[in-house]
Amino acid sequence: MALILFNKPMNVLSQFTDAGTTGSARATLSDYIDRPGVYPAGRLDRDSEGLLLLTDDGRLQARIADPKFKLPKTYLVQVEGELGEEALAALRAGVRLNDGLTRPARAERIDPPALWPRDPPVRFRKSVPDCWLRLTITEGRNRQVRRMTAAVGHPTLRLVRWAVGDWTLDGLAPGAWREA
Repeated sequence: MALILFNKPMNVLSQFTDAGTTGSARATLSDYIDRPGVYPAGRLDRDSEGLLLLTDDGRLQARIADPKFKLPKTYLVQVEGELGEEALAALRAGVRLNDGLTRPARAERIDPPALWPRDPPVRFRKSVPDCWLRLTITEGRNRQVRRMTAAVGHPTLRLVRWAVGDWTLDGLAPGAWREA
């Protein structure tokens, strides 16, 4: 059984081929990982960065990706504005989205983490403050973290998945991978 931890850079698709019709090829997993027989367990949006797990084991893939197993996923999130206790409490209680109420999340404001520079960088605006939070969820709806922060009045500027269960990005540079 193979399990690969990959630090997906921004603007890379969470698949091995680009089935899009954009006319120009977009970066995919095959630009970084030359390992036949492994597939992503879950996904990360093209504009998100961070930990993506790949495996050749279908049962492990299901356990990682299927929300019924409630595997925690931890994100470092840069949001627009100063996140106050009211917004944190809303995230912790569960946020009403157009597809229903989210499960309660663990949410805490953190100091800016020591991350690699993003390419392209997040647009800095002197008149609009930002802050960081650590958000852990146990489901995986489409663009869920971005929708949750927007629902509490703080749009996401940068989103990095740091951990899935006990697996983390620790020591893994963007575009790099290692076997677990």
